[in-house]
Amino acid sequence: MIAFPLGARTTTAELARDPHPRLAELRAHEPVSWLPALNGWLVTRRDLALDVMRDAETFTVDDPRFTTAQVVGPSMLSLDGAEHTRHREPFAAPFRPREVRDGFGEFIEEETDRLLTALEPHGAADLRRDFAGPLAVAVVTKALGLVDTDTGTVLSWYDAIVRAVSDLTAGHAVDPAGPEAYARLRAAVESTVAEGATVAEATDAEAEGTAVAEAATEAEAEAPTTSLLTAAADRLTLPEVASNAAVLMFGGIETTEAMITNALLHLLQHPDQLALVRGDSALLDGAIEESLRLEPGAAVVDRYATRDTTLGRAAIRKGDLVTVSLAGANRDPAVFPDPDRFDVRRDNSRLQLAFAHGPHYCLAAHLARLETRIALRHLLDRLPALRLDPDRPTAPQGLVFRKPPSLHVRWG
Repeated sequence: MIAFPLGARTTTAELARDPHPRLAELRAHEPVSWLPALNGWLVTRRDLALDVMRDAETFTVDDPRFTTAQVVGPSMLSLDGAEHTRHREPFAAPFRPREVRDGFGEFIEEETDRLLTALEPHGAADLRRDFAGPLAVAVVTKALGLVDTDTGTVLSWYDAIVRAVSDLTAGHAVDPAGPEAYARLRAAVESTVAEGATVAEATDAEAEGTAVAEAATEAEAEAPTTSLLTAAADRLTLPEVASNAAVLMFGGIETTEAMITNALLHLLQHPDQLALVRGDSALLDGAIEESLRLEPGAAVVDRYATRDTTLGRAAIRKGDLVTVSLAGANRDPAVFPDPDRFDVRRDNSRLQLAFAHGPHYCLAAHLARLETRIALRHLLDRLPALRLDPDRPTAPQGLVFRKPPSLHVRWG
């Protein structure tokens, strides 16, 4: 408390409600500060945040306290080194830029059109719950290609797993619904992999000219896209495939929903910047990057010190929790002049760290950007005079994941 007085006065309620004034103070005076409220260190300066995220040998995710792993087991999110690579690589190919564009672009366009066609006549909506959330769930459902599931089922699993992780983070007992939902996800993964293997065997029979060939061709034509999970099962055990599927589901829904909602909120709160984007569609990407910088969907990432070390002026001990504030690093004035201003023409906004950095850089960052770009373009094109509902104001909130609880808008 003597060495880090600002950290000692910082509360989790303050960080969840509006963290940016306090993060600015910490960044200026205690860029690595001990926060009793977190029982750990908080890193708010961008260069020091990069040091932590790049050095997985000193600052690891592989720790028994990592809450997501307690619910879904080890995954690419909670492993480092060779094991992290082994878990991540089988899922990487579909999320490269060209594969994302070719594999998901048309589907996102169609799903966006479907959702907006249903909303247009009403003249008002909560675009977080009625648009951004359903779009994110639909894309994740397609990406995973789970058999015998729909977006509602995937969303119910996601909600229960998130609540379980949140309960653990807060030190509470886990609601049994969380483990039960994960068990159902794991069963769906196993069924999907089994069906993919059956189709592959039947297709092999076609090559041999057997009587099974016609049935194989028909089954393959009707089967959902299972290549992601099936291919991963060639290199990982089924429990490992399921654990990573849960992580992809979590990241693809939570942070993408926040990304779309926060970006739209920033544009509607700044009519001058919205006018620039409407006048030059090339600025839409800049608006997305600026929104990510100002309000990343995931505000913090956790690491654990593997040895005694020094970071800035802080003496960190082996086992200490080291939390990187992505929200704090993204407003570092040493990198981003006038850091609290939303500027769609900022020339270095892509230096934001909303997708983290180092070995745990977000696997699906390209997909999240594509989703958000298509979603915002359609919203601005199809909903005339789109504006915030003045009777239902909103703001991002959350200690770890930040987005508005709702985004009520009007148009027409």
